[in-house]
Amino acid sequence: MAKIRVAVLRGGPGHEYPVSLKTGESILTHLPGHYERADILIDRDGTWHHRGLPINPLEIGQYADVVFNAMHGEYGEDGQVQQILDRTAVPYTGSGTFASSVGMNKVMAKDVFQRAGLKVPAGFLSEKQEADEAARAVFQKISPPWIVKPADRGSSVGLFFAKNFDDLVQAITECLKYSDKVLIEQYVKGKEATVGVIDHFREQDHYALPAIEIRRPGGQAVWTYADKYNGETEEICPGAFSPEEKLELERLAIEAHKALGLRHYSRSDFIISPRGIYLLETNSLPGLTNESLLPKALQAVGCDYPDFLDHVVKLALER
Repeated sequence: MAKIRVAVLRGGPGHEYPVSLKTGESILTHLPGHYERADILIDRDGTWHHRGLPINPLEIGQYADVVFNAMHGEYGEDGQVQQILDRTAVPYTGSGTFASSVGMNKVMAKDVFQRAGLKVPAGFLSEKQEADEAARAVFQKISPPWIVKPADRGSSVGLFFAKNFDDLVQAITECLKYSDKVLIEQYVKGKEATVGVIDHFREQDHYALPAIEIRRPGGQAVWTYADKYNGETEEICPGAFSPEEKLELERLAIEAHKALGLRHYSRSDFIISPRGIYLLETNSLPGLTNESLLPKALQAVGCDYPDFLDHVVKLALER
């Protein structure tokens, strides 16, 4: 009997190209042996390759029965790759085109979360504005300090912390190097948590993994891109949360997953403050590298990484 062919899609023209390569490598290494692997590399120019040769993305069915999307950020997580794959008959892992595009757009996602009754930090969107102009508008609406980030990037790309007006102008200026859509949010101080969700796992429609508590290196105010992948953060799984906090974090992660219409798996980030639990964002394709949080949570509930990959591939094939 022929093995099911799984094409692992990695790389891409986005800022998270290096992380996607690592996620893809991890999946290729740990995918169970009853699958036939195909490594599909998308270079920084957006050209797809198989065994070093360029291929037509619409002909992916020649190489695979199912695609495992190992990409992150723009192009791979924002609906662009999903739109390409939807034009083929090949099923793929992760969320569909519309859910991916909404989930990646932080402003649209915040609106979805608010309509679903989830608490999110107050925010202000600046589109194609000069930094001084945007800073003045924010200063009148949201009190300092602030978090400044691109509205359409992931993995803390272009994320800044601003304590005063001058910091805010500088942060917006830097953020504009990544996107002309800048989201400025109220800074919420508290314990940080992240919770993964898996579909149709252990006889539950939506299974919440244990909440992980995250402590940034040096106690700094915000994440940097490097922090997430250099192995220097302190990650406690399960986190030091009260039973009530634990249950609420799990409930909120499932609600966020459902509100965005995500499928297969996701991971949501939270701040637990004296004013309640704030949802920061939901990742429709969280990292699956050796340093990533989802594999750590899987290990905590006794699920081997290859078994998780097998489960996700089967979910895609059942589409």
